[in-house]
Amino acid sequence: MEPILTISGLNKTYAGGFQALKDVSLDIARGEIFALLGPNGAGKTTLINVVCGIVKPTSGTAMVNGHDTITGFRQTRSIIGLVPQELPVETFESVWKTCLFSRGLFGKPPDPGYVEELLKSLSLWDKKDSRIMELSGGMKRRVLIAKALSHEPDLLFLDEPTAGVDVELRQDMWNVVRKLRESGVTVILTTHYIEEAEQMADRVGVINDGAIILVQEKTRLMREMGKKQLFLHLHTPLREVPSQLSEFGLELSEDGCELVYTYDTKREHTGITALLSELQSTGIRFNDLNTLQSSLQDIFVDLVKRPQ
Repeated sequence: MEPILTISGLNKTYAGGFQALKDVSLDIARGEIFALLGPNGAGKTTLINVVCGIVKPTSGTAMVNGHDTITGFRQTRSIIGLVPQELPVETFESVWKTCLFSRGLFGKPPDPGYVEELLKSLSLWDKKDSRIMELSGGMKRRVLIAKALSHEPDLLFLDEPTAGVDVELRQDMWNVVRKLRESGVTVILTTHYIEEAEQMADRVGVINDGAIILVQEKTRLMREMGKKQLFLHLHTPLREVPSQLSEFGLELSEDGCELVYTYDTKREHTGITALLSELQSTGIRFNDLNTLQSSLQDIFVDLVKRPQ
């Protein structure tokens, strides 16, 4: 199946000489949830703005559903919904009128029933007659999502959609995202809450210093790049790791009561059996042990710290 979004050799250099995007190429499959992760200033928002036609690239192309985002702006923009990172200026319009207007702006015929269901799904129905300026920050964020979905887009960008939103509202939003995916909408999100990407995304892309450094299926990424740690709670504290155990790269806790062994999940042999045997031969006993799998956040931090 042809990707809904194809980005090829995209570059963006601003007038001051700052290069925000560096030869970015990326394919997004229809119906997937794709998480784009990166530190502040990495190029996430610039990339979204280029695809949405807000920023013109220096070179390269972005194709949405087979249409170029520059030469076919009207066609591509009608397919895209965008929830921006920044909240808009205050408005005196009601939530209901704002969503109806946004739908009409994209040439969609009036459909009050659809807008009603949309507002109900975002827990906004009881606020439909409220002016947006009267709403809390979390509710305004929900209105942004409702506006972005009002014209029934096939591709939805969520740029830090849950920033400043409480936990309950955040869960409601992700329930909406899941339903959107089930209906065939493709979702691309950026987030600082990496646990959300870990929970929601099908694939993960990492951007740093304007360049894509990794794109991988989430489960495969965590399997291949994730590490496990074995924690051994010692019967008797140690002052230092015995030299006989140096090959295992063990770490000793400050109180000397715990040994930590880090191993690669990709290796055929983890080395745990050899470690336990060596511990027994050196007379080191332990009361308990447990393991910890690295999270997506651990992998992300490791990736962006690596020299490119």
